[in-house]
Amino acid sequence: MSDADAVIDDLRDEGEELDALVAGLTDDRWAAATPAPGWTVGHQIAHLTWTDEVALAAATDPDAFAAEVGRALAAPDTFVDTAAAAILDGARPAALLARWRDGRHRLGEALRSAPPGTRLPWYGPPMSVPSMASARLMETWAHGQDVADALGAVREPTGRLRHVARIGYRARDYAYLVHGLPAPGEPFRVELRTGGGDLLGYGPEDAAQRVTGPLLDFCLLVTRRAHRDDLALTAEGADADRWLDIAQAFAGPPGPGRAPGGSAA
Repeated sequence: MSDADAVIDDLRDEGEELDALVAGLTDDRWAAATPAPGWTVGHQIAHLTWTDEVALAAATDPDAFAAEVGRALAAPDTFVDTAAAAILDGARPAALLARWRDGRHRLGEALRSAPPGTRLPWYGPPMSVPSMASARLMETWAHGQDVADALGAVREPTGRLRHVARIGYRARDYAYLVHGLPAPGEPFRVELRTGGGDLLGYGPEDAAQRVTGPLLDFCLLVTRRAHRDDLALTAEGADADRWLDIAQAFAGPPGPGRAPGGSAA
């Protein structure tokens, strides 16, 4: 199995876990408010449907993807909400679920069939196939957390979180950029414990500044699904401590994030 196939398998499994959470919901539960202001459970699934379809276009139809980029450039502050609302508009939950499932399947097949070394266009720099799959997994997990919180469900952490953590670590300098801050000149060390007690490490082992704590907590932080005050993360060094206030694994503006105690800011 190639590295790409392994990540695509994890993406598939992440989608299936969220699918199981929403598949049996009644219509009123699809309309339940999530921590994202103005977004229901339906909006969350519609957003994932749209982003999967855009990723599919990036892999299979460059002209269609270029048109999506044009729409984003024309309305950078609203295009995400507009796209989710357009998919959700008038769609029954069963139809939305079927469309999301179809898009997930087609995206997985397209990523598996991409020749080795393929670079896929995206809203930022082009991405490799494993990177695209990791990014889709990160977003599926993050929006799945919004859905779980809306439904009062508790999800067990899985080994798939390593993909989210890796993106969060690699996006350190981007987080400073979107906040208009200069990135630190030295790398950080990040050490995270899995639920099973294993240690995941990123960055030089001898780095003077570091972040340590549970893997789940770091993933909640970098997807801005929890406030740092509610997480068991420790920073050593002023720059590392500042990073915990601004870290994000996703592209685009940081958004309000969550206030202490779990609510949306």
